[in-house]
Amino acid sequence: MTPHIAEDGEITLGFKRTTAFLVDAKTGTVIRTYGLDNATSTFGAQHVGKKALLLVKDAGLVNSAAAADLGTVRHLVYVTRTDYVLQHHSPNSSEVLWNVAFADIEAEFRCQGFSSSLTGLSSSVDEDADDIEFPCQMRTAVLRIRDPSLLNFDRLALAHLGGGPRFLPVPDHVLSLGPVQRSPLALPAHKDRPILALPASEAVDSRSIGLLSGNVGIINGTTLPSEIIAKSLTWPIIASILSIMGSVFYSYLTFRKQRKLNKPVEELKAETGVSKKKKSKRSGNNKNSPNSERRQKYLQLGNDARDVFDGSVEGRKIGKLIVSNREIAKGSNGTVVLEGIYDGRLVAVKRLVQTHHDVALKEIQNLIASDQHPNIVRWFGVEYDQDFVYLALERCICSLNDFIFVHSESFQNRAVSQDVHSKYSPESTVQLYSVLECNKNVDLWKANGQPSPQLLRLMRDVVQGLVHLHELGIIHRDLKPQNVLIINEKSYRAKLSDMGISKRLVGDMSSLTHNITGYGSSGWQAPEQLLQGRQTRAVDLFGLGCVLFFCFTGGKHPYGDNIERDVNIVNDRKDLFLVENIPEAVDLFSCLLDSNPEKRPKALEVLNHPLFWTPEKRLLFLQDMSDRVELEDRENESEILEALESIGTLALNGKWDEKMEAAFINNIGRYRRYKYDSVRDLLRVIRNKSHHYRELPQEIKELLGSYPEGFENYFSCRFPKLLIEVYKVMCRCCKEEEFFRKYTESSEI
Repeated sequence: MTPHIAEDGEITLGFKRTTAFLVDAKTGTVIRTYGLDNATSTFGAQHVGKKALLLVKDAGLVNSAAAADLGTVRHLVYVTRTDYVLQHHSPNSSEVLWNVAFADIEAEFRCQGFSSSLTGLSSSVDEDADDIEFPCQMRTAVLRIRDPSLLNFDRLALAHLGGGPRFLPVPDHVLSLGPVQRSPLALPAHKDRPILALPASEAVDSRSIGLLSGNVGIINGTTLPSEIIAKSLTWPIIASILSIMGSVFYSYLTFRKQRKLNKPVEELKAETGVSKKKKSKRSGNNKNSPNSERRQKYLQLGNDARDVFDGSVEGRKIGKLIVSNREIAKGSNGTVVLEGIYDGRLVAVKRLVQTHHDVALKEIQNLIASDQHPNIVRWFGVEYDQDFVYLALERCICSLNDFIFVHSESFQNRAVSQDVHSKYSPESTVQLYSVLECNKNVDLWKANGQPSPQLLRLMRDVVQGLVHLHELGIIHRDLKPQNVLIINEKSYRAKLSDMGISKRLVGDMSSLTHNITGYGSSGWQAPEQLLQGRQTRAVDLFGLGCVLFFCFTGGKHPYGDNIERDVNIVNDRKDLFLVENIPEAVDLFSCLLDSNPEKRPKALEVLNHPLFWTPEKRLLFLQDMSDRVELEDRENESEILEALESIGTLALNGKWDEKMEAAFINNIGRYRRYKYDSVRDLLRVIRNKSHHYRELPQEIKELLGSYPEGFENYFSCRFPKLLIEVYKVMCRCCKEEEFFRKYTESSEI
């Protein structure tokens, strides 16, 4: 931070200088000194008897022995010295008002030819009785001096194990500070290692610093006897050995549990996964691919998340998983969802108690089989400790339940009142407001209350996920808004989650056995689940009907409030009043919520229901039906024509010309005559005007609106039941015809 100029003009200057010494731990010889220019110089050692001394003078270093060969040294000590100096000057003169200086000295022990480890022990490299085993890599603070006068000493001594002192040279760049009145600064304690700081009042000319396997000792000009050193090393070595033995035993138990959990997972991966060769060929290593960009994005998010966890959020690391204490959601039986990071990727961590190990395994198995689908939550990995199993799942912004709730009119009305705060916990309320703030530009319903295209896409995502599960023979059995999650990657997408009680049909099984365990959530179960009857894929279709109704109505349930839902489900008392103005919704929900499982549609049939069709597809279907019945003759008793005309009362509700403007009727009357009570003739009008829209007069175009949205809306507003009634005729009479399979078997919109 220096130089620093104060408001009164006083200026503080400072510098930091570093020096490193490479020392042979066995002989005490300084092999090399590293200076600021990164150049190395080799020092010799003057031998006096069995003790090697380095003599330091102001003029320079005196060499009296050959340089040590680094390649023959097996035990090294790296000693680093950092000198700090601050000087505070008066603004009116060059007078130094005060100065502070201190030196920070550290040492690190290394074993040449051995892999360094924080916990590993080096082996003895010879048969010398004086050799003692040290940790191969240990960094420790040796001495920190804060009195400027102590920086003028001429030598530092390293106490050799069993030998005399070894002296290190004082760097020649250390300043000699003037005799000013001092107020030495207190040094902050280092969080990772001990600090030995001498009081400023002590006057010391030289110090010997003992390096005792990481234990720090200050010796007043003397050397520690080898017996004391050996005793001082005994307990740390014993403690290290016991620690290692405990770690090995714990790792063995952990490995056994992990293998027990992962064995069936790996078997299922082998059965359902793609071969490595095909997978690598498909994904590739292209750095510019979307997958590569997405991974880089996840890695950056992971780095950002690590910063958050290291700073404001407490958490811990379990294998590849970093689990924070920030809770996202709660489930049953002690299940909690937490924020986390798995392999550099932001994830949601589903934590289950160990007693529900089978539930976790089942969820993993079904996710492995299904999570490659874009509408199934992805599973990345599993970790566990003594108490919990941790599933790393795809991180989503919220559940469908919260997404619908925060955008519903009821939430907007209650947001300014105390109702929301009284119904939800403070944490949940904060999360709800956060979801609303991040997605405030989302429109889920039109001005007339009908679902927007965006909401219809989310609902269709749910159906697509269910189609995928049923194709794999998996019955979810717990479909509800809380188990549908929302992600936002360029656009919003819904994904099925929580496969804990899902079941997989084996072989050609069509249903599960009676009285099976795991019945799902109250208020969202099919009647056969509540009555513990035979369960087929149809149980999911019932739950799907409740979920879709929930979306349509902004959070309402077709069977009433929580307390009465199960009773109403068993007694088939549903109320579709809130969607009665949308005939396609009434038709679909009536089928999905049928008390008879056999009458409920299949998931693929729901996916192709007109409720999810775009305006363009709705118009195309009506045109195709018009073409299909165009040449049918009434006198030959055409079945499809009779069926089509029989819906006239429901579809037209009178003569259709009465619901159109005179200008439009006059326009269509110029080319041919129509029967205004005929469904076939109305379809003919829609087909002809659709084909010749560009040729219509501007007045008629403005009347009909833009094509296809406005055009389709013109007829659907006047004949709201026309599309669904014609669709029913198609399903009864020509569903199997090749021409209409695109409306019943296609997964496209």
